[in-house]
Amino acid sequence: MDINLVNYMQNQLASTPVNFKRYMFENIDWESRMFGLVGPRGVGKTVLFLQYIKENWSKKKMFYVSADNSYFSNHTLVDLADEFSKEAGEHLFIDEVHKYENWSRELKQIYDTHPDMKISFTGSSVLEINKGEADLSRRAPIYKIQGLSFREYLVMFHGLNVPVLELKDIIENKPFAIEGVSHPLPLFKDYLQKGYYPFASDKQFDVIMNQTINLTMEVDIPQYANMNVSTARKLKKLLGIIAMSVPFKPIMDKISKMIGVSRNDIGDYFLYMENAGMISQVRNTTGGIMALGKVEKVYLDNTNIANVLDEQATDIGNIRETFFFNQMRVKNKVFASKTSDFEIDGITFEIGGKGKGKKQILSTPNSYVVKDDIEFGSGDIIPLWLFGLNY
Repeated sequence: MDINLVNYMQNQLASTPVNFKRYMFENIDWESRMFGLVGPRGVGKTVLFLQYIKENWSKKKMFYVSADNSYFSNHTLVDLADEFSKEAGEHLFIDEVHKYENWSRELKQIYDTHPDMKISFTGSSVLEINKGEADLSRRAPIYKIQGLSFREYLVMFHGLNVPVLELKDIIENKPFAIEGVSHPLPLFKDYLQKGYYPFASDKQFDVIMNQTINLTMEVDIPQYANMNVSTARKLKKLLGIIAMSVPFKPIMDKISKMIGVSRNDIGDYFLYMENAGMISQVRNTTGGIMALGKVEKVYLDNTNIANVLDEQATDIGNIRETFFFNQMRVKNKVFASKTSDFEIDGITFEIGGKGKGKKQILSTPNSYVVKDDIEFGSGDIIPLWLFGLNY
């Protein structure tokens, strides 16, 4: 194999910690002939691959490469796979595959011509992976990963061994305490500001966050949707409008006039931003519990984006709802409630501060008040931070 690629891989492995692994690590079938790992920028996809390689290095011959390496200026992915096969390679890991033109077609060719080789790939842009997925739909399952849960943040940055709580455990409201932590709320507030991303401890966190947002809005989405510069600016303006208005109730005619685009394009713009990890859309259940109903509210994707984008987006009510939806959507189907904020499996949740009352859900069966600024719950009152332990 190319010595520069080998050296790059070794350097990457040497700097990869293995003491903490994201929730998705155990969910991936690493023995699949081919699979993809996708998600927003900065959530730790590369580290996940490197951790697996580092821990399984002695069992099989593996090779890691990033698709944006200069090696590919005069070589192809197929060239790399052919060379790896000649050296009895078993498992090829390709990072940031979306940065390689015709990646989908070449992965399909590698899959077909090297039946004894496993191929795994990541993409920082969910958009481009989805665009090319058709050629691989029967070959490669696609795993989607999002940022750190509050539980993962506690483990990764504070060394706290916190178990996963299923939804049924949370609503049972049994006394629960984090071992070694007398008061969880200060840690929770820190998480809301900068704990969603694995680079939370970086001194340049705000700078990295702004870069992540700008690259997503100005590069990833426009490239996928073949947008010109003018349209890309309008897309970013739309994100700003959402930031100032969340939870945002989309009125298409009004939005189209505000940013100067066709009403028929607005739905696509929202979907692009949702897939890219910039916003999240809460739908109702009008299409049935397994279908996608009408979009009722639009949030920024996570509370860290809210804190970076706009002061108005950090309205505490918006932050609370954003956190709840963000954390619960990984393992649950979350819908807009007809009488309150959210509904999961027929259970209604009203989100608020410690002074929040039950008036709005008094006549709603199987309902709970989720309160911020409380450490412990009782009966049908549950602390908000507990929902951050769901994955």
